[in-house]
Amino acid sequence: MATSLKSLSQYTEKNIIDVSEKKFGIVVSEWNDQVTESLFSGALETLLKHGAKKDNIYRKNVPGSFELTLGAQWLAELEEIDAVICLGCVIQGETRHFDFICDAVAHGITNVGLKYNKPVIFGVLTPDTLQQALDRSGGKHGNKGDEAAITAVKMLGF
Repeated sequence: MATSLKSLSQYTEKNIIDVSEKKFGIVVSEWNDQVTESLFSGALETLLKHGAKKDNIYRKNVPGSFELTLGAQWLAELEEIDAVICLGCVIQGETRHFDFICDAVAHGITNVGLKYNKPVIFGVLTPDTLQQALDRSGGKHGNKGDEAAITAVKMLGF
């Protein structure tokens, strides 16, 4: 569903489990940090709202969205981590670089989840403009960080 039709911060309460003993890894891209810091804030607030303990949430920064995959793998291979949330933002530019990065990150994050058999969540914005990114990281369309966090919670209840 298009974000313009549904806020990223709205979700149903179905399949939400007690996550007070679960441990979450959050990998945050430093590139486009104005956006990714808002994504992180949304994810953190949502996890805490649903019972996660702050001491059970581990944040790691990576230089850019391309590096989210390896950062996610390093966290996922830790037995104590129950779910990994990847937060990044790749804004369309004038070259095909956008396509290569987005494709690699989407495939990489999927592969990490399959390899470690645990939720590894794609919380990466792929907008055409900075304004679209801001609208989806706490602006008029909600916060993809919220969506990524609740997805992790729901997947743990699968």
